[in-house]
Amino acid sequence: MNTRPIADPPNVAPPASGAVSCAAAAGKYLTFALGAEEYGLGILTVREIIGYMDVTAVPRTPPHVRGVINLRGQVIPVVDLRARFSMPPAARTDQTCIVVAEVGGGAGGRAVNTGVIVDRVCEVLTIPADRIEDAPSFGAAAADAAFVRGVAKVGDRVKILLDIDRVLAKDDVEWSPARVDAPAAEATAVAA
Repeated sequence: MNTRPIADPPNVAPPASGAVSCAAAAGKYLTFALGAEEYGLGILTVREIIGYMDVTAVPRTPPHVRGVINLRGQVIPVVDLRARFSMPPAARTDQTCIVVAEVGGGAGGRAVNTGVIVDRVCEVLTIPADRIEDAPSFGAAAADAAFVRGVAKVGDRVKILLDIDRVLAKDDVEWSPARVDAPAAEATAVAA
């Protein structure tokens, strides 16, 4: 994976309103593809990239939540971004991988490592504020596109910059020891 700066990003403070501005969105992004489209995740949220591995399905989860993996002793939920974005499924290839990202943790919340299945990882780019535009308004569908942090212009291509916390809504990926241990505790109570 190549790291390629586009230009040095300026030192810009985030906006006071708490909204993500183009200047605040400037920085390094891991770019990846789903089909012909390219997306970017803030590099500080990415923990690691692993080859695709078998995912254990968990009953009664949303269709885009494929299940969990055991990554060096840590149980990590896995989300298929194609399904999350209502894209048609694609065959797994040797380039299909799982990007492990840290979700949540803002405003005192508990951070959770979550895997996202992508078709292929492209590169790490440094994208300055003057190359990023605000997400376009999609009218009535704006709530469905709230996960778009901005749109980056890189050469003659456009890369959609994602807010991973919004893509992976907390209720989709929250995984706590209490939830894992609850069935065992219920079984013990029934046996007693």
